Amino acid sequence: MKLLLLGSGGREHALAWKISQSKHCTKLYIAPGNAGTALHGINVHIGVNDFDVIKAFCKTNAIDMVIVGPEEPLVRGIYDYFASDPDLKHIPVIGPSKEGAQLEGSKAFAKAFMLKNGIPTASYKEFDLTNYEEGLNYLKDHPVPIVLKADGLAAGKGVIICQNHVEAIAEFELMIQQNKFGEASKKVVVEDFLIGIEVSVFVITDGRNYVLLPEAKDYKRIGEGDTGPNTGGMGALSPVPFADAPFMKKVTEKVIVPTIKGLGKDNIAYKGFIFFGLIKVDNEPYLIEYNCRMGDPETEVVIPRLKNDILELFMATANEKLNEVKIETDNRTALTIMAVSKGYPGDYEKGFEIDGLDLIKEDNSLVFHAGTKEEGKHVLTNGGRVIAVTSFGKSISEAAEKSKSILEVIEYTGKYYREDIGYEFY
Repeated sequence: MKLLLLGSGGREHALAWKISQSKHCTKLYIAPGNAGTALHGINVHIGVNDFDVIKAFCKTNAIDMVIVGPEEPLVRGIYDYFASDPDLKHIPVIGPSKEGAQLEGSKAFAKAFMLKNGIPTASYKEFDLTNYEEGLNYLKDHPVPIVLKADGLAAGKGVIICQNHVEAIAEFELMIQQNKFGEASKKVVVEDFLIGIEVSVFVITDGRNYVLLPEAKDYKRIGEGDTGPNTGGMGALSPVPFADAPFMKKVTEKVIVPTIKGLGKDNIAYKGFIFFGLIKVDNEPYLIEYNCRMGDPETEVVIPRLKNDILELFMATANEKLNEVKIETDNRTALTIMAVSKGYPGDYEKGFEIDGLDLIKEDNSLVFHAGTKEEGKHVLTNGGRVIAVTSFGKSISEAAEKSKSILEVIEYTGKYYREDIGYEFY
C-alpha cells in the first residue's frame, strides 16, 4: 500500500514509525512531516489543509489510504472532501467526517451530544453575544473555580480555569467581546469544575465497532509539580496505575459504548480515532472532552505499546471489520518526556541546531521529533515542543530515568524539559 500521512508533530512521527513497520506498507509519504518522519518515509511540502493539492498528489502517486494526524483538516472536512469526489472516493481516509469531527471542533456540540446520550460530564451552559449579560450574571453566582471553554478550535489553549469571579468575568469578556481566541471564542461554554485525576482513553472505531487502545496520562503544565501555564503536553505515561479493570469497565459502559451508539443513531460517519479526555471523580469516570484524533504526546506512549500491525487496524476500520480485531499490547511501562524551546508556551526562538541525536544507542528508547526541520545535514528546532523521548521500563521510575538520561545527551540552545513526569506514581 502507498500511504499519505498528514501532519508534522511528534504524534505523526510516532505514527510514521509504526506505519513503516507494517508488512503492507510499500511507500509512505508524510505531509509536511519533520526531520524525524523523514527517517521512515518521504516528506512532501504540502499543508494539511491544502485539500486540492492533496488531491492532486494522491492521484499522481496512486495513494491507497490517507491517515490524518491533526484535528484541523478533519474539522474542515477532509473526509467528506474525499468521499464526495469521484476521483478520490475509493481512497479510505482514517478520520471522522466533518460532522463527527465536531466532537472536538465545537465544545457546545460535544456537550449536547454527551447530554443526549447520557454520558456523565460536568454541568454547563453556553453563551455568546446574544446572551452575554445573562452569562455575566450566571458567572457572578457560579461556585469557583469556574471552567471557561472556547467553543471552537484554539490550538489547545482555549480552556481557562478561573479561581475567582473577577478573573472569570474578565476572561469571559476577553473571549466573547475581544475575540481572545478569534472565531473559536465567539461562543463560550461555562462548565462546573470537577476535582479528580485525569486520564486519556483512546479507541479506533469504524462507526459501528471499536477497539480499545492503551490508555495514557499526560502532563500539560510547563512547570514541575504541575505548575505554571498549560502547554500542548510536556510528557505522558502508559499504562496508568489507577485505570484498573473495574474503572475501565465503567469507562466502557458509561462513556465509550454510549458514544459509539450515539454516532450510529445520528448517522454520523466516523472511521478513525476517538480520544476521551476523562477525569476520575470518587472512582467514577466523567468525560471532560472529546478529541477526533490521537493526543500528543500520548501517541508517543500509546503507539509504541501497540503490538498490532497498525495498517491492518486501519484497513479493518475502513472496511467496518474492527469486530474481527484483537488488540495486543506491550505490558511494560512507556514514558515520554518532551523537550521544549525556551519561553514555550509563550514566545520562543527557533532555528537552533540539535546535537546528540546520532549518539543514542539505547534499545528500549525511542526519539520522536515534534518541532524539527532538516537543513542540509543538520536538524534544527522548529517549534515550541521539539523532541519527545519515550522509554520502556519495568516501572514508571525506571522508564523516566532512561528518558532523562537520553535527554541529557541531546543538546540545543534553550532546551528545557520536566524531570518529574509520572512523579505522583513513583
